[in-house]
Amino acid sequence: MIWLLLIGILTYFIVRHYVAGITRTPVWQLWLVMMIPAFVWVGWLIVNGDKGDDSQLLLMLLVSFVVSSTLYWILVQRGRLTPSEIKSQSPASPPLIAAIPEPQSQPQPMSREEEASLQTCFPWSVYFLQNIEPRPQALICRGQLRTSPEVAYKTIQQNIEANFSDRFLVVFQEGLNGKPFFALVPNPQSKSAPIKAAPSKPEKISRPFVTAGLLLATLLTTMLAGAVIGKPINQIPQSFPELLTGLPYALALMTILVTHEMGHYLMARRHQMRVTLPYFIPVPPTDIFPFGTFGAFIQMRSPIPNRKALFDIGIAGPLAGFIVTVPILLWGLANSTPVPLGEDSGLLNFNSFKPTASLLIALLSKLALGNAFMGEQALKLHPVAIAGCLGLVLTALNLLPVGSLDGGHIVHAMFGQRVGASIGRVSKILVFALLLLVQQELLIWALVLFLMPVVDEAALNDVSDLDNRRDFLGLMALCLLVSIILPAPGAMMQIGF
Repeated sequence: MIWLLLIGILTYFIVRHYVAGITRTPVWQLWLVMMIPAFVWVGWLIVNGDKGDDSQLLLMLLVSFVVSSTLYWILVQRGRLTPSEIKSQSPASPPLIAAIPEPQSQPQPMSREEEASLQTCFPWSVYFLQNIEPRPQALICRGQLRTSPEVAYKTIQQNIEANFSDRFLVVFQEGLNGKPFFALVPNPQSKSAPIKAAPSKPEKISRPFVTAGLLLATLLTTMLAGAVIGKPINQIPQSFPELLTGLPYALALMTILVTHEMGHYLMARRHQMRVTLPYFIPVPPTDIFPFGTFGAFIQMRSPIPNRKALFDIGIAGPLAGFIVTVPILLWGLANSTPVPLGEDSGLLNFNSFKPTASLLIALLSKLALGNAFMGEQALKLHPVAIAGCLGLVLTALNLLPVGSLDGGHIVHAMFGQRVGASIGRVSKILVFALLLLVQQELLIWALVLFLMPVVDEAALNDVSDLDNRRDFLGLMALCLLVSIILPAPGAMMQIGF
């Protein structure tokens, strides 16, 4: 019921934020249709508990996904707004960056002199301006690109700043017809706005005491989780020495999480973005979720300047976390114990863990244990190994090329916003099929993934391409994702080290 509540809240806000502006269909109807798979799953558990046939449940979930997706598409299309209606509601199409805060006051309309000055900001040899479309919250400037996107954006941004100071943020995106256009969005941080807002205190980007408090609370809940993991959840530590037995797991997991989030944070600061310190999410361990934390996140308080910055920020977290995870996992696996493979062996059974469920974990297990570990064995994981495996799962989940996940940022930066969204739609189907057929223990994540939007937020300059080095790193990141989520072939585990 807790999972159902969380999924229901997440689904409602996703539908309200991303779909309500393009269709007349009531949000509650779209929400109800999207929740069909979750209702089927919870209803099955209430009626059958752990005694039901898993194959029937999987079939019912597959059918519910198909029915839900079909009904959702029909409802959206039945009430879909016309392009002119959408145009009157939104400042530009496709959507502009949501990271730009709302301005404190309405900007003053441009005078004729300012409009003439704006015309001179677009040299005909760089971007041949054809028309300017005033919108409620932006000026859309359409024309023909005459040079490289990077040169055009830099030139026009400098011209806008020379003529209008910091009054506007300059956005460069691809239109529905494939042609790039510029949008001038009022800058909420402008110091030279024609109408100034009432004076206020400077915004605090980070709250160090909140960050430190959440960090300590998460360290405590992960220590508690480490002390009881692999045991009945009601065996709560009765003394401080018992609680300290969970410290190795907590330190290993927190090291991975801190490194992952600091990778994002430091890369964002390198690109001169306003960003908060990481906020960790402590969760007391339960039978359903015994890990002690939901992870961590940072908030970006300024728009992403370009696709290179989007790529760097997206890949920095998983790459930094993975570099730290590998030695932690190798040490933990070397101190784990091979046990006979049983019917209950799996990814979430830490007393009978099945390493062959992941190609990379199987390779690392073989490297750490050598010939002491064969393919027809399971492992009783050391607490540090549990933290390392969770670190790899965290890396894989973040690298999924969907929406605002790190992998979604990566494919968006590599291929563009529209192609990235298409990759996200295909990835949802492939990941669901993989979890349905191979990794059924993680099927709950398919429900969460199904509810995520596939469109990532645009950067200010969302047209300029990446360089070859970043493209290569992006492909390597996707290969890493595949090596984590695909199972290991049986013949590979028979090879001696």
